Amino acid sequence: MTNPAEDDDGVQGGPGRGALVALVVILLLVVGGLWLARTLHSVGRLQDCVMAGRSNCAPVQPPAGR
Repeated sequence: MTNPAEDDDGVQGGPGRGALVALVVILLLVVGGLWLARTLHSVGRLQDCVMAGRSNCAPVQPPAGR
């Protein structure tokens, strides 16, 4: 006897599970791409500032304890 939840290839969960996994992978790629774009943009702005000859390019955060 076979389990009704199994497909012909033996994978459990039905066709919706594969679509859900693909959606999660795509969302992770989009979030990773957005993070990478923001990081590259900020690094590019810092490099442009330094190449322009400025000396106060990096923002300085005051200590949190004061």
